[in-house]
Amino acid sequence: MSSPLVSRIHLLDPHTVNQIAAGEVVERPASVVKELVENALDAGATRIEVELRDSGRTLIRVSDNGIGMSADDAQSALQRHATSKISSTEDLLGVRTLGFRGEALPSIASVSHLTLSTAVADGLRTVLRVDGSQVAEPTGIAGPQGTEIKVEELFFNTPARLKFLKSDTTELGASLEAVSKYAIGYPHVAFTFIHNGQMALQTNGDSDGLGAVADVWGRDLARTMARIDSDLAGMHIRGYVSPPHVTKPTRAYQYLYVNGRPVRTRMLTASIDQAFRDLTPERRYPLLVLQIEMDPARVDVNVSPTKSEVKFQSEGQAFDAIRMSLKSALMEHGMMPNAAGIAAANEALAAAQGLTRWTSTGSPGTTDSTGNGFYPSPSGPNIFEAAFNAQRPLETQDIAFGNPSEDPFAATPMPVFGRPSSDSALPFVALLDGLRIIGQAMNTFIVAETNHGLVIIDQHVAHERIIYEYLCGLKGPTAIEKQPLLIPQTLHLDKRSAILLRERIDEVINVGFDLEPFGGESYVVRAVPAAIRTKDPIKVLKDLVEELVEATVSRKLVPTREQIWITSSCKMAVKAGDPLSFAEMEKLVTDLALTENPYLCPHGRPITITLSTDAILKMFKRI
Repeated sequence: MSSPLVSRIHLLDPHTVNQIAAGEVVERPASVVKELVENALDAGATRIEVELRDSGRTLIRVSDNGIGMSADDAQSALQRHATSKISSTEDLLGVRTLGFRGEALPSIASVSHLTLSTAVADGLRTVLRVDGSQVAEPTGIAGPQGTEIKVEELFFNTPARLKFLKSDTTELGASLEAVSKYAIGYPHVAFTFIHNGQMALQTNGDSDGLGAVADVWGRDLARTMARIDSDLAGMHIRGYVSPPHVTKPTRAYQYLYVNGRPVRTRMLTASIDQAFRDLTPERRYPLLVLQIEMDPARVDVNVSPTKSEVKFQSEGQAFDAIRMSLKSALMEHGMMPNAAGIAAANEALAAAQGLTRWTSTGSPGTTDSTGNGFYPSPSGPNIFEAAFNAQRPLETQDIAFGNPSEDPFAATPMPVFGRPSSDSALPFVALLDGLRIIGQAMNTFIVAETNHGLVIIDQHVAHERIIYEYLCGLKGPTAIEKQPLLIPQTLHLDKRSAILLRERIDEVINVGFDLEPFGGESYVVRAVPAAIRTKDPIKVLKDLVEELVEATVSRKLVPTREQIWITSSCKMAVKAGDPLSFAEMEKLVTDLALTENPYLCPHGRPITITLSTDAILKMFKRI
């Protein structure tokens, strides 16, 4: 006889259900901070204080002066799917609160030691303690109106989740980023963020949106931003945007809100990119605070457990409305360039630099727009002789490149910046065999001829490889050359960037910057790497720190020493679009030939494309 069927389906106990939910809602300390701050805002708080200890591993405390909860409501709030925000599915069509699922508090309580203290008026507060979903008997304590929630020993009963937390710097940066978004999005609320007893962020809650931006991002950035205020396609769009010349290397400074909810969707970022197309350099992004107010029935916020994604009922209309609002704001504040303005600027620049052109009668000018002297003076050689001399083959008799008669592609032992010749491996030295720089294409690619064919070199990634090998010591123990500044400059950072720089300042100093704390979020810079002597050192240093912050927070990577080398070399290198003189191109190609890995940049992109003489002749059917 066959045995009777045994049911294998059973209901999970509430504790297990809460821990499963915690896996979706509570990923890291920043998730806890986000959920508790949202609850405080939904409670109408005008003062919110966030305190972390050990980046949230030991303690997360969020207190507010909101409406608070009664004793019965406090106990109900710890039950799964208990919420005051909605009561039926119809309410989902008009959600205006940040929270509505009723999952966050019980999910957090299931993986921590949680203490909830709350009151609807000054006087007696209800105190509830929860240890991994085990609720103790309520007690009372004197205190003001509002709610305070302490989360201690997060993930104490889920060691696997605790193991996968990132470094303290990364986790702290993520929590500070979460609070920063709400501090800027809710300027009428005074926020305080404390870590290990030190103030990391504070806003005054005076309803001044630009003031909140200044408190979080710094006053220097806030001063550059223009106000956005328009009504299009049933949406009220307001906020602030930076001009095209004030950009960042990542989207970390783009805060987008829909009905007060911080969101990130591809449609929104695509509309922003469309508005700034042809205005900002490639892979540079404007600063943006964008508040979109619209009918809640036209947007779906119930897309993911974290509520960070939304779907618009009419995405095409929303796309066009945002793009037009940004362009309108730029035009109203005189930030949108036009043909007349560009022509006038070019004429003024030409007059200031004494730029003249060769005329049909052969009258010479003085200099080119880059100061490289391509336009000879009357006393110098004629233009044809200058062009011929600029393209002459590189003289190599003073450099020990080995016997030219040998195989040009064989690795030739040679001294490299003090390193013994026996240790040198120079697979690209053949590039210097009869090198003649032809010119620069699109201000991006160096075109050169050698005895072996035609070579096209990406100037940015080539220079990036050269600088990287200096920084990481592949060029030998030579110290990084520094350029002292005649007048020390001050670097002002936002709170999040200042915290990361404080943690990694030694590595930044090792790549050639001489800097030290100067109070608050400021640093004084006394020297910079010689490789960036022609660039704005403060801008390069800011970009370096901001890209490291983005990698730390968004991609959850600890900024290792190698990552700092890679990022630094990218920031110091010449860029695509930078015009180079023949001498500069010649020097860059020579240095590239002396690298140990001339084929790929530190990011893995190819540096050169080589067309051999035989390959070119075959293309034209000459052989």
